[in-house]
Amino acid sequence: MHALKKAAVAVATAVLLPLAAAGPALAAPPSAPSPQPSPQPKPPARMSTVGGARLGLPGTQVDLAGGAPVLPKELSGRSWIVADAESGDVLAAHNAHWRLAPASTLKMLFADTLLPKLPKTQRHLVSTGELGRLGEGSSLVGIKEKQYYTVHDLWLGVFLRSGNDAVHALAEMNGGIEKTVREMNARADELQAVDTEVVSPDGYDAPGQVSSAYDLTLIARSGMQNADFREYCSTVRTQFPGEEKPGKKRPTFEIQNTNRLLTGANGVAPYKGIAGVKNGTTTHAGSTFTGVAERGGRVLLVTVMNPSSKEPHAVYKEAARLLDWGFAAAGKVRPVGELVPPKSAKTGTAPSTAPTRPGENRPNVTGDAAEAAVAGSAKAGSGGAGTALGIVGGLMAVLGAAAFLINRRWPLRKGQ
Repeated sequence: MHALKKAAVAVATAVLLPLAAAGPALAAPPSAPSPQPSPQPKPPARMSTVGGARLGLPGTQVDLAGGAPVLPKELSGRSWIVADAESGDVLAAHNAHWRLAPASTLKMLFADTLLPKLPKTQRHLVSTGELGRLGEGSSLVGIKEKQYYTVHDLWLGVFLRSGNDAVHALAEMNGGIEKTVREMNARADELQAVDTEVVSPDGYDAPGQVSSAYDLTLIARSGMQNADFREYCSTVRTQFPGEEKPGKKRPTFEIQNTNRLLTGANGVAPYKGIAGVKNGTTTHAGSTFTGVAERGGRVLLVTVMNPSSKEPHAVYKEAARLLDWGFAAAGKVRPVGELVPPKSAKTGTAPSTAPTRPGENRPNVTGDAAEAAVAGSAKAGSGGAGTALGIVGGLMAVLGAAAFLINRRWPLRKGQ
């Protein structure tokens, strides 16, 4: 059923199209055509209506009640959504079901699928050639062949450094890339994330690989039900195992989360109350981000995909503006849709792990922007082997929100 839904919807690929630079008009030769600005792609006229009919409409959907603040003007995301994480109410959305390249935000689905399957203390020896299928320019945490890592180490590498190498090692532990892709697609189907099609489990650009702001928010909400998921996505920095050499104590080096709203970096301030979830950047997808934040006991989820603004780090700044608006507007807007429950919540049956369609061999992929290259520094350290050491919060505002969200119970809407 999942595959049939996807076949009925044309895949809208996200393409970065630069706007013509503004400047003084220059006379062109008579034979030369006048320069025209590059057109921006438009959302499909018809999209999925999972979560409500208005979410399938192109453009911005919001229903302001008395005293509600207007939406921020500085929003250029091709697609975005703001939702209450607990009630599931969608407070506002823009092209919520537009199927776009997700970049490393797809790692949220990878984690939601595999985290329950692999014990944190299980050790894995990275074999020769295991990392041979990494795409050129992939973001890496720096794992080495012929070295042991725990599952805990590898998840920290996935969440903090967006390490495609850590994804491939965990996928190998799960039985390989193709099996993992099948299971991720089955998990998306279970969550009713019908816009999502997985081809590469690390989010690396691949033909036909798509998701949507709505689906990424559904996936994040599901992941946040898992305490380990909450812990990993809210970790600011930690020590990661280095390369072990005979007769020497295994060194470690520091890794820092690439989520700038969590850590604060390069002109982006940490967002008050932020506690995850995942950022991503590739050539094809542009910048994508899903975040969760808490204020006054209310928890909001926001997803922004591919902003066209030239503002530095626009994806974070637009996400922060939407969160600010959401906290101010909560209780003053009528929902325009909802985050639907998993299929098993409706039927009362356990979720199926069987794939809903045949697996696909991973096709050739194109350039990854290696989002993690600009965040944090990897430096040699000492102490510890086999497990990542010394998780440090670092920021009081982050720690407060992270502790609140990690330790709280995450109730769902009645019947979910």
